[in-house]
Amino acid sequence: MKRLLFFALGCSMLILGANAQTKSFQKSGVLSEAAPESVGISPERLARIDKMCQEEVADGNLPGIVSMLVRNGKIVHWQAYGMAENQRGRKLKRDDIFRIASQSKAITATAVMMLWEEGRFRLDDPVSKYIPEFKNQQVLKTFSYADTTWTAVPVKSEITIRHLLTHTSGIGYGVIDGDERFKLMYEKAGVTDLFTTENITTGESVKKLAELPLHHHPGEKFTYSEGLDVLGYFIEVVSGIPFDEFLETHIFDPLGMDDTRFYLPESKADRLVAVQHNVDGRWEKYPVTFYDTDYPVKGAKSFFSGGAGLSSTAKDYATFLQMYLNGGEYNGIRLLSRTTVDMILSNQIGKIRGDEAVTQFGLAFGLLTEAGQIRGGRGSEGTFDWGGYFNTQYFADPQENIIGIIMKQTQGPVKDVTGWKFRQLVFQTIDD
Repeated sequence: MKRLLFFALGCSMLILGANAQTKSFQKSGVLSEAAPESVGISPERLARIDKMCQEEVADGNLPGIVSMLVRNGKIVHWQAYGMAENQRGRKLKRDDIFRIASQSKAITATAVMMLWEEGRFRLDDPVSKYIPEFKNQQVLKTFSYADTTWTAVPVKSEITIRHLLTHTSGIGYGVIDGDERFKLMYEKAGVTDLFTTENITTGESVKKLAELPLHHHPGEKFTYSEGLDVLGYFIEVVSGIPFDEFLETHIFDPLGMDDTRFYLPESKADRLVAVQHNVDGRWEKYPVTFYDTDYPVKGAKSFFSGGAGLSSTAKDYATFLQMYLNGGEYNGIRLLSRTTVDMILSNQIGKIRGDEAVTQFGLAFGLLTEAGQIRGGRGSEGTFDWGGYFNTQYFADPQENIIGIIMKQTQGPVKDVTGWKFRQLVFQTIDD
């Protein structure tokens, strides 16, 4: 019934929606493996990455790692180390599938901007124009821990699409929010924050979220939020297509990202890497807590979290990032104009994030500043990056045309230095 409803709502938009991605005059090649020296990467220096990853697994600091380095559209390092699931003795393979959590945000933002390019909305439109439940938002004033009641004041201005893309809306993040008051309010309201096997839709959760107060007035501060979940539902409303189908038909299929989905078919379930935690020096499967880590392969499969719900592979995500390095084009398909990519990768929030000396923030990407480049080990000015809840990280440097991806699946305390060390070692490999 839901799919039929979306078809009815979207039938008048099919011509536009079908052309969100177009053929391009440019035609880059697909990602393929090549000798490191062919793209100015030193094989001898590349071996330092291999040694580091091997040692981290051998020392018991991580159960397994998949690492990838791409330069000029060529894969020069793509290796798997350790185990996909220690208790079952399953070795990690380099094409195994990982929960990418917040790395989903950049993909959702890309879908938003594809619709923006069609002229469907302005970035500074209030979201209530498309999701009426967000009209008359309020900012938290007082909160009672005794009964979780609260008072609030009206917002000075409404939440816009740009606010949701840049984490400046004032919306919080429920169970992982740094403010206990919001954790309690979101739980009481039944908001689904991250992942679930329960039978709930994105729209149902977003409408519950719209009834709750904000951390602050929209645009005043940077508060990491589930605003990208709101935008997942917004994409459904604006396009008339279910969110998961929009991503599949407008991004994943055109780019050949066949292993990137919210939920995996049974035929791919055995490639999903287990989330593990360290128990007395042993790596064991992470138990069910406020969510079940098996959500990508079981349960209702009806909740599509634009902020945290996707699973993917290192190569699929590198393909997505390469499209950005190509200025919005990949293999002759254009998802975004070069001018739109330039805007997405530009500072959108001024100096309100707090660490703007080193990093700024675009439309769902962190951005390295000149000061960040000067500190060393993180790339050139304009390098864009982010990571995921289950310990995944990525970065892409437009000046050096280089991509680094490191995939792991852990929860709880870990002695993990690979996030910073891998990035630092990537840039020392350049030999041109």
